[in-house]
Amino acid sequence: MKKLTLTMMIVLMTLSLSAQSSFMQKLTQLQGVSNVTKLETSKFSEKYVMKVEQQVDWKSMNKGTFGERIIVGFKGESNPTVIVTEGYFADYGMRESYTEELCEMFNANVVLCEYRYFAESVPAPTNWDYMTVDNSLCDYHHIRQLLGTIFKGKWISTGISKGGQTTMFYRATFPDDVDVSVSYVAPLNRGVEDGRHEKFLAKKVGTKAERKAIEAAMQELMKRKSNLMPMFNEFCSNKGYKFYISNEDIFDYCVLELPFALWQWGTPVSTLPALDASNEEWAKTLLTIADPDYFSYPNKFMPFDVQASHELGYYGYSLKPIKKWASVKSTKGYLKELMLPDSLRKYDFDDRLYKRTVKFLKEEDPTHIFIYGEIDPWSASGVCTWLDCKKKNNMRIYVQPRGSHTARISNMPADMKKEITDRLSQWLQAE
Repeated sequence: MKKLTLTMMIVLMTLSLSAQSSFMQKLTQLQGVSNVTKLETSKFSEKYVMKVEQQVDWKSMNKGTFGERIIVGFKGESNPTVIVTEGYFADYGMRESYTEELCEMFNANVVLCEYRYFAESVPAPTNWDYMTVDNSLCDYHHIRQLLGTIFKGKWISTGISKGGQTTMFYRATFPDDVDVSVSYVAPLNRGVEDGRHEKFLAKKVGTKAERKAIEAAMQELMKRKSNLMPMFNEFCSNKGYKFYISNEDIFDYCVLELPFALWQWGTPVSTLPALDASNEEWAKTLLTIADPDYFSYPNKFMPFDVQASHELGYYGYSLKPIKKWASVKSTKGYLKELMLPDSLRKYDFDDRLYKRTVKFLKEEDPTHIFIYGEIDPWSASGVCTWLDCKKKNNMRIYVQPRGSHTARISNMPADMKKEITDRLSQWLQAE
């Protein structure tokens, strides 16, 4: 009896293991895939994290390889598959509740790809010459080819912010890799200090009254600088922040950052303190909205800063509102000065990526949707500012009214949401 029970248990366990791991077995059999580990999930039938071997330099096979962290959520081999061209870390994909809105909308698998040189996807030794957009796009292309042997349905590329940029670059470089693309709040900057964001913040975003209130708040912070610096210094000391420039100058940069950060995340202007509020309230406001951690080192976003200085571009600051009180005399070149160590300040901006992407979007008509937020400063350098889709059959741009960097399909106005959903459904159903 005991022998029969044990035999039955072994059979049942074998059958159960086989049923649960058939997809996992396919993953482990893919060339260059390693460390396949099952994850808990409440959104997919199965979910795994794994490493995919990638070339450090796709132009030269003798520069070595590294493991890129990939998270795969499985619903079905014939279902659509969403490839997330993440621009930073993939840590959030490890959560049990992780999914993407496009996965929910279309019952899709997900392939979340951590960007090279971030978190667990860093080559060793780390040669920053190979931290390029083109290398990252080849990473995604390789993943698409690899997992395309398993997932046979339609493919959707998507990403948010830098990830949305990456989706844009990926579609322009490997246009046939995917059937549909959705870029959320994706800038396309034309220089290290693009120049459009300052004008947007000064003259376009929100209402005139709101812009005046923010400028008044910036000036009030500067007038109180001597009173606020002790609290500012204590905060930075307690947090262990270190900077490449003086705390006094960092204070100025935090004030300059305040309007960008406030609008980016949709913080109501009404939350700014009254001009006669206490020093403590003003310090708390500045440190909450524009935390000096943004300018500190070591900086986990340094790989992005390298790319921003080299290929992606960034935004600049206008000193005009606070120049009368500022210890900073010029903000030109601040990205390298504040964000990068001396050894990584060698990269000059190359606008070829910008130009080739603009050319592709103007001349071609991919099945690509762009989502922006009206008050998001990143929209100032988005394709929404210059790309004309009136003569396009496919490509569309949607701007969420009063939307911030959190603009998504799910929180769009009902008519926009329906139009976007219907268009995506049509593309995915096409033969």
